[in-house]
Amino acid sequence: MAEQVSAFDAQFLNFETGTNLAHIAALTILDPSGRPGGALTREDLIGLLKRRLHLAPPLRRRLVEVPFGLDHPYWAEDREVDFDYHVRDLALPPPGDDHKLAEQVARLHGTRLDRGRPLWEIYLIHGLAGGRVAIYTKVHHSAVDGVTGAEVLAAVMDFEPEPAAVPAPEAAAEPQRAPDAVEMVIRGVARLLDNPFALLRFIAEAVPRLDEVPFVAQLPGAGLVSRFVRGIGGGDAEPLPELPRMVVPRTPFSGPISRHRRFAFGQLPLDEVKRIKNAFGVTVNDVVMAMCATALRRWLAKRDELPRQPLVAGIPVSTRGQAANGSAANEVMLTMTSLPTDVADPRDRLMTVNHSTRLLKERLAAAPAAWLLEFSQAMPAALSALAARSAFRIASRAAPAMNLLVSNVPGPQTPLYVCGARVTALYPMSVITDVSGGINITVFSYDGRLGFGIVTDRDMVPDVWDLIDYLRDSLAEYGALAAPPEPGTAQPGKPTRRGKPTEPTGRAERAEQAKPAKPRRAAKAGAAAARGARAAEGPRQEQATAPKPRRTRKPPEPPPA
Repeated sequence: MAEQVSAFDAQFLNFETGTNLAHIAALTILDPSGRPGGALTREDLIGLLKRRLHLAPPLRRRLVEVPFGLDHPYWAEDREVDFDYHVRDLALPPPGDDHKLAEQVARLHGTRLDRGRPLWEIYLIHGLAGGRVAIYTKVHHSAVDGVTGAEVLAAVMDFEPEPAAVPAPEAAAEPQRAPDAVEMVIRGVARLLDNPFALLRFIAEAVPRLDEVPFVAQLPGAGLVSRFVRGIGGGDAEPLPELPRMVVPRTPFSGPISRHRRFAFGQLPLDEVKRIKNAFGVTVNDVVMAMCATALRRWLAKRDELPRQPLVAGIPVSTRGQAANGSAANEVMLTMTSLPTDVADPRDRLMTVNHSTRLLKERLAAAPAAWLLEFSQAMPAALSALAARSAFRIASRAAPAMNLLVSNVPGPQTPLYVCGARVTALYPMSVITDVSGGINITVFSYDGRLGFGIVTDRDMVPDVWDLIDYLRDSLAEYGALAAPPEPGTAQPGKPTRRGKPTEPTGRAERAEQAKPAKPRRAAKAGAAAARGARAAEGPRQEQATAPKPRRTRKPPEPPPA
């Protein structure tokens, strides 16, 4: 029997509109010079996918809707996949530079997937400068999370230039079929009758954790109610670490988004980030988050739009492996942390990030892995689509839940190949929505480099490439601070006094410090905190549980989309 779309995954389908899209993607840059003829063709890519189709179940699954919307859809498997439709190629106009590539990919990223077919598309892009080619792959988030999304790219990637031979499927099993219409209606009615009991379970589990739910946590009194219920019902359970209430400031990228996207990408050396991490006694994730805070601070200051409060970033966190049940459903939850754009001193900014991520990590360690997934089952399927769209509409106009989404994903540190063409870079792309804001920064590490993929709303952030430049500037700034200190100067890892910000490094920074935001009190980070941070590399981001590739003749498990 076909698997049903989980209540949680159905929300990715429910909130989707003409502007709010729910697919994730990856842009892979390749050097085909080692291939015969020095070219990679669409036929080469289709041939590889056909041989490995059984290794990537999401490539075969399509949605089957339940009559009258009584229940969540089912996944049905197609015996044959229309590769002529799903795999396409196009060419960039000269000169084929990175900016032209980003413009083309942004247009592709701003279009919806056809729900009448398996929810994925692959574009082979020719005409890049230097003889390079690119592959843009997008898959709907209802079909994959970080781990299952890796299967899509695993179908086309190898450790060696010579494509590995893969075993054929053990048996020609019948594809999984969705129930017929009558059976789907009967099941839907049965679930509807069970909803009152599910609602009681929801209330019992949800109320103590209202302050963990994005948007709900920002409502006045949500934290007080949660703390009160935890206090009277905790028993012998260890109390949860309290999270500070975060106020989401308005920014130029807050509010309803348009249907148009901008995209920018860039690479930075992972070794330099690790050197900074070691110098300050923090984590790689802390350095990445501090760099993002710096870039956003400079972008906002340049426009005289820098809020006095810190920004609030949504952080997708993978729960796969904690409550895994063998399902292909998403196992991810969205939590929030402050991004200290209000802190003028870069050293204090980094240590404030370190304090916030340690607090978040302690809270996540105490929370059941599957509580948010269980909560999503309480809403009747017939109402969930309306509720999701209504919540998005209200939140985007009244009180945004966050300013942006940020995700940092560790990946393989060895070279990968597609049909013999070496992967020289891989840039992740994710979603922007009315509720999460008009910026998404996703970071993926591959072969000694950090690949930054920034998706924005075209009208809100038209100059997205400035953010890539500011990230490079921030890495250089932290690299200079991490240099061996002169005698008598502050030691790395200890916050400096907030009174004297570093000297501006450029026009944007000078404009920023001309009207500095009111600084917050620096977080105290002692030696014990530093040791704790080193012991755990920050909260596990969405897709971070994708297993590391193994050197076998089986296809690798490559970076997630």
